[in-house]
Amino acid sequence: MKIGYPCINRTINCKGNKTFRLKSYSKEKLIETVDNNLKCLNKVLAFNVKNKILFFRITSDLVPFASHPICEYNWQNHFKNNFKKIGNLIKNNNIRISMHPDQFIVLNSLDENVVNRSILELNYHAEVLDLMELDNTAKIQLHIGGAYGDKEKSLNRFCVNYKKLNNKVKKRLVIENDDKIYSYKNCSYIYNQIKIPLLFDVFHNKILNDGEAIKSILEHQKKTWQKNDGIPMIDYSSQKPNFRLGSHTENIDLNDFKEFLNDSKPHNFDIMLEIKDKEISALKAVKIANKDKRFFNIDS
Repeated sequence: MKIGYPCINRTINCKGNKTFRLKSYSKEKLIETVDNNLKCLNKVLAFNVKNKILFFRITSDLVPFASHPICEYNWQNHFKNNFKKIGNLIKNNNIRISMHPDQFIVLNSLDENVVNRSILELNYHAEVLDLMELDNTAKIQLHIGGAYGDKEKSLNRFCVNYKKLNNKVKKRLVIENDDKIYSYKNCSYIYNQIKIPLLFDVFHNKILNDGEAIKSILEHQKKTWQKNDGIPMIDYSSQKPNFRLGSHTENIDLNDFKEFLNDSKPHNFDIMLEIKDKEISALKAVKIANKDKRFFNIDS
């Protein structure tokens, strides 16, 4: 079990998800921005290693407009050594990495143009992880998409469009349940069709579920991950008090987190904390998880 957080570290004085407006695009602007983002990512990962936070979600904005037609510059070659050095840092410290494309990536869209743009963006995410020379345990997580008035057809359309992806994306792609349309059971339907690993979002499941016990979900989830996928990943958060249902909390609820760890035994997984204060909650979670025999144990 490893603990992680997504994309941004608020303690370190750097911003690793810098971008710019499309109308400001230039080769020089791209190089400057990517150089900043990679340097910041290196600092964040070093901070995480020092603090036993060995799971991290890399921002999709690492290379702005990478999948856009305007980006004709070969940034891959320009930053090849930079990516490799970061990859070595990741591998040498046994860090687990994930990426999560933005919500405009919709593989089951009715609009073929949206599907095609989504495929290009997924190609970019896989390329980043490949440039770091990371194995298949580094994953790209994705929501199923919209319902478009017919959930069953939309689920099947996801499966059809999944087959259009290249193998570099397929070996990394996982899908997660959401809190509005597609429950874990719906994700299981897709798994039965195309055998894609399932990422379990604990908070979403509290809002949208089919009455399953958490342990039964974790047992099923484990079966969807093959050996070369690594152990399963889960997303964890809790409700922000006095806000709309589904709002992620600002700070980790330590009692709820302890209860989840207890209720999830003996299943092993890596936990991504989708909590607003990022590394602050991760530091607290590590202290709690440090007492759990699953912590850093990849064989459970």
